Amino acid sequence: MDIVARPSEPTENPKMADAAPAPHAPQVIRREDYQAPAWLVPDIALEFALGLELTHVTARLSVRRNAEGNGGATLRLNGDQITPLAVRVDGAAVNDWRLDGPDLLLPLTGDAHEVEIETQVNPAANSQLMGLYASHGMLCTQCEAEGFRRITFFPDRPDVLSTYRVRMSGDKATFPVLLSNGNCEAQGEGADGTHWAEWHDPWPKPCYLFALVAGDLVANHDTFTTMSGRKVDLNIWVRKGDEARTSHAMDSLKASMKWDEEAFGREYDLDLFNIVAVSDFNMGAMENKGLNVFNTRYVLADPETATDADYDAIEGVIGHEYFHNWSGNRVTCRDWFQLSLKEGFTVLRDQLFSADMGSPAVKRIEDVRVLRSAQYPEDSGPLAHPIRPDSYQEISNFYTATVYNKGAEVIRMMRTMAGPERFRAGTDLYFDRHDGEAATCEDFVNAIEEGAGLDLAQFRLWYAQAGTPQVSASAGHAGDSVTLKLTQTVPATPGQPAKQPMPIPLKLALFDRETGQHNGEELIILDKAEQTFTFKGYLRPPVLSINRGFSAPVAIDFERPVEDLVFLAANDDDPFARYEAMQSLIVRHLIAGVGGSLGERQRQADRAAIAQAFEAVLADESLDDLMRGELMILPAEGYLAEQFLVADPTAIHAEREALKAWLGRELKDRLTQLHDRVSAVPYSRDAAARGARKLKMQALIYLAAGAPEDAKRRAIAQYRQADNMTDRQGAVMVLAGLDGPERREALADFHDRYSGNALVLDKWFSLQAGSLHPDVLDHVRALAEHSDFTMSNPNRVRALYMALAMNAQAFHAASGEGYRMIGDLIRKLDPINPQTAARFVPSLGRWRRIEPRRAALMRAELERIAAEPSLSRDVLEQVTKSLD
Repeated sequence: MDIVARPSEPTENPKMADAAPAPHAPQVIRREDYQAPAWLVPDIALEFALGLELTHVTARLSVRRNAEGNGGATLRLNGDQITPLAVRVDGAAVNDWRLDGPDLLLPLTGDAHEVEIETQVNPAANSQLMGLYASHGMLCTQCEAEGFRRITFFPDRPDVLSTYRVRMSGDKATFPVLLSNGNCEAQGEGADGTHWAEWHDPWPKPCYLFALVAGDLVANHDTFTTMSGRKVDLNIWVRKGDEARTSHAMDSLKASMKWDEEAFGREYDLDLFNIVAVSDFNMGAMENKGLNVFNTRYVLADPETATDADYDAIEGVIGHEYFHNWSGNRVTCRDWFQLSLKEGFTVLRDQLFSADMGSPAVKRIEDVRVLRSAQYPEDSGPLAHPIRPDSYQEISNFYTATVYNKGAEVIRMMRTMAGPERFRAGTDLYFDRHDGEAATCEDFVNAIEEGAGLDLAQFRLWYAQAGTPQVSASAGHAGDSVTLKLTQTVPATPGQPAKQPMPIPLKLALFDRETGQHNGEELIILDKAEQTFTFKGYLRPPVLSINRGFSAPVAIDFERPVEDLVFLAANDDDPFARYEAMQSLIVRHLIAGVGGSLGERQRQADRAAIAQAFEAVLADESLDDLMRGELMILPAEGYLAEQFLVADPTAIHAEREALKAWLGRELKDRLTQLHDRVSAVPYSRDAAARGARKLKMQALIYLAAGAPEDAKRRAIAQYRQADNMTDRQGAVMVLAGLDGPERREALADFHDRYSGNALVLDKWFSLQAGSLHPDVLDHVRALAEHSDFTMSNPNRVRALYMALAMNAQAFHAASGEGYRMIGDLIRKLDPINPQTAARFVPSLGRWRRIEPRRAALMRAELERIAAEPSLSRDVLEQVTKSLD
């Protein structure tokens, strides 16, 4: 399942009828309490009589007592707001069942039985979008993590694997397409305008991977031939009229299938692979076996409606969900504490895939930017947790950047230490050893350890300890030797006051200052609290490039002269290290400015050094424009706030905007020439044209800060001449932050042009809520009353309010109005869709890291939320932890 932020997108995490009041003391689930299931369900047959407002479900379970379980004679089947209409055991109706809260308890005397249960649900009333729900006239399911229990009673846990047979029947005019997991084995016509279809998935799977879709859909059809010569039918199902925008998704799917065969030796295992695009969806996409269900934003694209970032996100998410077929489906999780087993590994796989499909250098920088903006704040906040958590109250709260993105970085470190070939040997062993099983993170590490020949005993601490390691470095030179002293600390986090040193693989190189060359990259492992490394053969003090390629997800504290950073920004041959040098140069300057320790002379010297580095980037003909654009991006305000124990968001925003404006004025002629050059590049999807569009945007951003009237004229011209969404959205973004009639005219035209396109209207809401305009809070308030805004669609809610929560100057307004808006949203949204509501709590939960006056306002909003009498488990857990 994809819930991770994509580059240039708001951080969003994914995932019934109206929720019943949640108890204010929800049960805490602990990893150490795991017990094997008392009963197994080798086979299940499901029969659905479909209707938008009433769907009747008959479930026939073949249950078998588990010799490894500790249960008694009672079968516990999980439920959630459903009631059994009838219960039969071995063909006979029984009445000796009872409900224990939402669960069905059924006494059984033998070791194997056939259990049949009838239920009915109202998909149209299911605003939580978990279980079986209606979306614009179609029926859809979402079962990860615990949605299957909203359809029928079942042991809803990932270590119960079953073979599924599904029969669906319904009105043919309403539901002309009937889809489920696996292969369609039969279909036919019924009476009174109905029809039916029968599906069989031969691969045992947990119930969270069950899927059903029924609706009026059309398909983009293609085929793929696997490496063993099998033909697989591919379909991407969408609403009529959207099929022309699915070609990129289909190309991405075929590329994913081919790449997984070549990179990991994984071949697809069914005759059919279906993807369905759904408008109402809590997350990005879901990897249900053979029937992936996607948020429309990760399927539909054409140049007129999708940006380059949208195209990249579609490719990455398509790959992510397809790769789950092995890393998640064929080998699944024993329990939800092992979530990073499938998600961290699959994020790494989709990152490697996207790097191979595009620019590896740019992709690595984008991945690190997402990690720093979304995961580092998690690691330093009240919701910090290891990538394998120890406890939870609501599992949907652990679909986090820590589990996904940091989980990927932890596995990437194993790959770095082993090398690609030995790492592949380890993953081959993992898949071979655990195919068809529900595995653990320990099983994965064991396989890499054996297959790659690594000693990972100490490395396992990465799975158990929360927090971003802080590495301090100092270098000395004497004779022909360089001495590098490194220390590591892992900060205290909730429930983990003391940490042990962890193995940290660091790639480094030592550059000769005169030649600009180095003698090769080295990999060192920092595995103690303090270590010293010595390098010989350096008669002159070299320039150290460290954590090249971001070889470890750590924060490096290394005081270097400004000239060393300028040197690396101009000369480092590792793209990430070059980017990091540029970022460090800017971060150091901004931190000093915010902290008040920057005199005017030093300010001018720092700015001159930054301008010199920018000039080098602009003049370097060895750079492609994609990379040049990356090097020009300023550090995000959220990342800058992480550099302070207690941050002042207003001061950070002001200092960053001042530097941007100064660069816009200082480099105005170069930026103007740059904008002219790249504006002449015609639209295409090749790297050169995408790089041109990226640079065009960066030039316009700096000009808007330093020469707003010139930028306004250029933005208007760019908007009117645009033949693609990247250019048009970029122009509107700049105009949305400026004042004047041009802003209003561009926004009105943009809305009218795309009034029938929900995904582009999401952009229209986000552009305004995320703008630099001084009246942005008034704009958000008005947009919340707009006829196109709805609380029932997660995409639309996130488009407006997540953009606001990420807009530091608006969210942290001195009046506290930004906090109140998000607090009001959470309270209003929680009864409708608690999973989406909970995603907004962390923005307020950062109050301890914000200056005292604002911190008090943020805490007050959390207390207002906590005072609500019927909070969902999702929101209650987040708020309680944020206040503790």
